[in-house]
Amino acid sequence: MNFLRNLLASIFGFFIAIFLIFLFFIAIAAVMGSEEEIVVKSNSVLELDLSTPVKDYAPKEDNPLAEILELADEKLALNKIINAIENAKTDTRITGISIKTIAVNAGIAQTQAIRNKIEEFKESGKFVYAYNDVYTQKNYYLSSVADSLFLNPVGAIDFKGLSTEVLYYKDFEDKYGIKMEVIRHGKYKSAVEPYLLNEMSDANREQTTSLLKSIWSEITSDVSKSRNISIEKLNIIADNANGRNANLSKENNLIDAIIYEDQYKEKLALNSDKKINTISIGDYIKSGKGRVSSSAKNKIAVIYAQGEIRYAKGNEDIIGQEVTNKAIRKARKDKNVKAIVLRVNSPGGSALASELIWRELELAKKEKPLVVSMGNLAASGGYYIACNADKIIAEPTTITGSIGVFGAIPNFNKFADNIGINAEQVSTNSNPNYSVFEPINDKFYNVTKEGVEQIYTVFVNRVAAGRNMTFEQVNDVAQGRVWTGKEALEKGLVDKLGNLDDAIAVAAELAEIENYRVRNYPVYKKDLKEALNFSLFAKASKVDILKEALGNENYQLYNNINQMKKLKGIQARMPYILQIK
Repeated sequence: MNFLRNLLASIFGFFIAIFLIFLFFIAIAAVMGSEEEIVVKSNSVLELDLSTPVKDYAPKEDNPLAEILELADEKLALNKIINAIENAKTDTRITGISIKTIAVNAGIAQTQAIRNKIEEFKESGKFVYAYNDVYTQKNYYLSSVADSLFLNPVGAIDFKGLSTEVLYYKDFEDKYGIKMEVIRHGKYKSAVEPYLLNEMSDANREQTTSLLKSIWSEITSDVSKSRNISIEKLNIIADNANGRNANLSKENNLIDAIIYEDQYKEKLALNSDKKINTISIGDYIKSGKGRVSSSAKNKIAVIYAQGEIRYAKGNEDIIGQEVTNKAIRKARKDKNVKAIVLRVNSPGGSALASELIWRELELAKKEKPLVVSMGNLAASGGYYIACNADKIIAEPTTITGSIGVFGAIPNFNKFADNIGINAEQVSTNSNPNYSVFEPINDKFYNVTKEGVEQIYTVFVNRVAAGRNMTFEQVNDVAQGRVWTGKEALEKGLVDKLGNLDDAIAVAAELAEIENYRVRNYPVYKKDLKEALNFSLFAKASKVDILKEALGNENYQLYNNINQMKKLKGIQARMPYILQIK
């Protein structure tokens, strides 16, 4: 009797579960179907708010649960922002652009690309205004392109020049007995320098100073042109913090007027004799203006490689050889794809994964023109995968080069001794084993050093072949040193300065086509298990909790340390995590 009761209960429970799942998916369909269509009204001002993170490529989340439950990360795609501003030039419903953003959550190169596009937009005769209570330096750099710039009466402009800070851990290691064993090639390969020294080396200071000065020269040159202030005076303003209040900002011509936000809205309305409407850049993109329509049969494939390079499948934030190479092969085999543009935004990473991607690109290059477009970063492994292109186009402020290799492994020998732990090993052979609880031995060091030197030699040879240079010529500009795009052009590491659109135009020229459309890759697909995986919810919650508790800057520091734990194998990476302030 109990068996029958349990059986009936199980059957009843099964059908209830099926019914609930059915209702759940009906609810999903209803929510998706009821999504309100975005309409661009006439007499609209396009509001540019870049406080949401900007990525080179931000494909729509393919997990419906994440979209419906609002667990997908908020983001804006650089390519869609550029397309939207381009479309706004000729959209009769758009009367102008208003730049009003708390912060610019984009890299310097991305910011410069958006700024240049706004400069082009101004050629349409439509207005560009900017307003803020407080301008951060990157925010001011972007906003300075406006026809008129406004500031709150108690506001300020943080215009002070560029700086960066590197922490050194040698004393900490000596004190607590926890250290990193480092094997590297390249006197500028300073990713591991904080573990070896107590202060910045002359070589590292030289490259960091050169890098910051090169980027600062781009910023001051652009601001000088837009605001009609000499570069010399801009440096005086930065030296003396002459944007520290609204009155000083006005006296030094950093702004045009000191007003409140309600007065700013009135100024926007004065540009029209009708009611003014506003539409955010995000909504304008969602309305369909984030893409450029074309019916052309010919295609140029733009393959986005953004994030660290890892020996892995890969996703939107990680360059893995599986997803990237699949995208390259798909573009290569598509007969309608006439050229390939690889958009790189990466500090590098796994040397092995970089080599595997390099090989796939080499095969593609034999069949179709290959052009590289560099974003904020295309350094070390990021340059490795770029070096064999027919043409390399970099932004002036791109951070690239860093042609060098290193290996770093933790060692707790002294720490273990201090707390009374002794590790004993037993092996069948005398191979160069390594234990974190024992000092690194010569045999292991020499074998690892040999691997580092071998990969460095391969790396330099790849660059030499791709750039039509000798090994010695590449070695002179390598050694792990980083360069801006402007410096890299002088050193022969890139062919031209420009943005993604410029790279696409070069690809079309090499393919000898005039009419074409752009096809973006990769397409990131999740299987059913991944789409329904609870870890999605846990991850979103964890990130939100950590950001709330630590703040964005401290969370970024935590995330950087967390990423270092995941490094495996010999690395071709940026010499350091550079956060320019």
